[in-house]
Amino acid sequence: MSDHMFIVTGGPGSGKSSLIDALTRRGFRTMPEAGRAIIQDQVRIGGSALPWADRALFAELMLGWELRSWREALAMDGPVLMDRGIPDVVGYLTLCGLPVPAHVEAAAKLHPYNKRVFSAPYWDAIFAQDTERKQDRQEAEATGRIMAETYTHLGYQITELPLAGIEERADFVLDCLKAA
Repeated sequence: MSDHMFIVTGGPGSGKSSLIDALTRRGFRTMPEAGRAIIQDQVRIGGSALPWADRALFAELMLGWELRSWREALAMDGPVLMDRGIPDVVGYLTLCGLPVPAHVEAAAKLHPYNKRVFSAPYWDAIFAQDTERKQDRQEAEATGRIMAETYTHLGYQITELPLAGIEERADFVLDCLKAA
């Protein structure tokens, strides 16, 4: 069963990774985001699987990362909080206006997570660009919207995170997990 695997999704710069870090500090099992690590690795090795070079190849590497994370989390006990999931790859391709290959759709359907998905909404007060996060505010908002639409289309229920500090967000997630 994969009911113990909870996704945190949303647009870039919405506080997902900070929330995951806070939950890790509280002793929860977590899985890191694929995108940032892939970008760092590709830049380091001179690769082209980058969102500003080859978006389709970048999506394929993200899919591989998310499949591995899913299998690893499946073997864990207790709740696992995941910084994005396989459906995020579907959402990314949709956002980019690229076709979603059948194998990506199949992966999203064959590797389920808990039906409750936490979505970090765009929040202007915390949004910032950096070396890996080059999206502007408009693309960040669109990403969050498309991720919520993608998960909803796949049968997940979106729980929007409050616009609150990291510890308050962590408390919110924990309260939701206790209520489940």
